[in-house]
Amino acid sequence: MGKTVIRPSRVGSTIAMLMTFSTLAACGSGQGAPAGAAPEETTTAGVQGKSLNKADLERAVITETDLDGYEVNPILAGPSASRRTADPAACTPVVQALGGSSGFTATARTGRVIFSKKHGPGASMILSSHSAGDAARVIDAFRTAAERCKTFKDIRADFRYDDADLRPDPGYGDESVSLRLTQLAADSADEDPVRVPFAVVAVRQGTTVAMFYAFNLPAGPRGKEPAVIPEAIVKAQLNKLGKLTDSK
Repeated sequence: MGKTVIRPSRVGSTIAMLMTFSTLAACGSGQGAPAGAAPEETTTAGVQGKSLNKADLERAVITETDLDGYEVNPILAGPSASRRTADPAACTPVVQALGGSSGFTATARTGRVIFSKKHGPGASMILSSHSAGDAARVIDAFRTAAERCKTFKDIRADFRYDDADLRPDPGYGDESVSLRLTQLAADSADEDPVRVPFAVVAVRQGTTVAMFYAFNLPAGPRGKEPAVIPEAIVKAQLNKLGKLTDSK
């Protein structure tokens, strides 16, 4: 078999598609509760706590003050449930998590994109506040789909994924799930796809779910390496979230 040659124009097109996907995937597109919905205190399946509202999440989300060496910028994140679907349908929670969302309407969501100032790996992150029951269901749905799905298609974005690999539990928060996979990006069906490494880490802390997701740019220095979510980003976010919830 011949070696795939990635033309400069194709790399640029792939990067544009990836950036568009990353931005759009973070935006909810269903009919959901308003962002300022009243907090709800519930206990379901051992999950306790009060749902944070939009103002709470904005206080809880990390800034550059909390994370030395990184630039932190806001991204759009609506409270509505994601309408992204997969083929096969059982893989839909993974497709939704690739944009930091889920099939559950949130009380509130807020998002950030985090860049390393030293040209290291960064990540995008969506914080979602839920009822206790839904917070647990978001993680359970993602974990179940990640266990079952090795290859699938994001129907709306028209991307295929393969080599999905459920990683050992990283032990973050109250429960967490880590997944690595590869996106197959091509300008047309006639071309061999560019293989883009992706990573997702989902963490539930109380009634809040933090979704971290990242990919390696095909032409970048880590283009062929597995994508990673920097531990410093995850820990900084969970530490700040914990301080807020402990004080409420």
